[in-house]
Amino acid sequence: MSWRRFLAVLVARNREFLRDRAALAWNILFPVLIVVGFAFAFSGENLEQYKIGIVNTADNSLEFLNNPYIQFIPVENAAASMTKVERHQLDMLIDMRQQIFWINDTSPNGYMLERVLKGSGGEAYSRQTVSGRQIRYVDWLIPGVLGMNVMFSALFGVGYVIVRYRKNGVLKRLKATPLSALEFLAAQVFSRLWLIVIITAMVYLGTDFFIDFSMFGSYLNLLVVLALGAFCLISMGLLVAARIRSEELAGGLLNMVSWPMMFLSGVWFSLEGLHPWVQKLALIFPLTHITEASRAIMIDGVGLAGISSHLIVLLVMSMLFLFLGAWSFRWD
Repeated sequence: MSWRRFLAVLVARNREFLRDRAALAWNILFPVLIVVGFAFAFSGENLEQYKIGIVNTADNSLEFLNNPYIQFIPVENAAASMTKVERHQLDMLIDMRQQIFWINDTSPNGYMLERVLKGSGGEAYSRQTVSGRQIRYVDWLIPGVLGMNVMFSALFGVGYVIVRYRKNGVLKRLKATPLSALEFLAAQVFSRLWLIVIITAMVYLGTDFFIDFSMFGSYLNLLVVLALGAFCLISMGLLVAARIRSEELAGGLLNMVSWPMMFLSGVWFSLEGLHPWVQKLALIFPLTHITEASRAIMIDGVGLAGISSHLIVLLVMSMLFLFLGAWSFRWD
């Protein structure tokens, strides 16, 4: 591999992207508009129904559990769910076996649910309180929006461009040069990777200045997750565009890949309480692991060790997509 040829293609691709001011502006403004719009829309009263985590669901005779206006979510890890009560993500946590419930001492929803519980056969349940800063919907949303922006920039910024190069005969001309497929693909990956990381960081810092997101973890860990996620999605874009000549077909395939990820990866709504098969299906999407790992860092303050499973999956997916994309790549 010649580093000189690699750098030449890398610089050329960077200049091509930076000169396209419309695409550059859209990559920055689109996620900002989403974040600001949702921050405004959900800045008033809480529009969600009550959410209660249930530990040890052996006792189902409690009348309180039949309330149709409350969403009951079975949970296995009481300690992790306690953090969600602190962050106002759960309004109450109940241990049915020990007859204990936890609420946030600053949560109006928790106060109301305690009254309903006591009046619905739960007089014997003892009360425990926790405290913590409320997580707004926009705080919960921003990791998914960042991941979604990475997804679109990676898939369409690499996949669509390579198909356009092939259709316009650019790849055929490059094939006649000493440039190898490895050098060309590596330059495309790294060109898009650093641009995505820089733009995503700009979007986060710019919106954080006005909205003040909750951040309980490390900014460096968040950067690692977004960079690895971008690398994985770029590799997926290479795989999609490895042999396609039609821009229309490429756009259709990229939309077929991106839209299910956008709606089934927990970007807009939590996957908790959904059918178990839907939750398992979501795990095949890289965006799911990016979003969950980013939220764990920002909202729960988890370190890299706590999200190691997501990082391993993203790394394995990246290697698989990159290998298959390089193996099936053709110049014409």
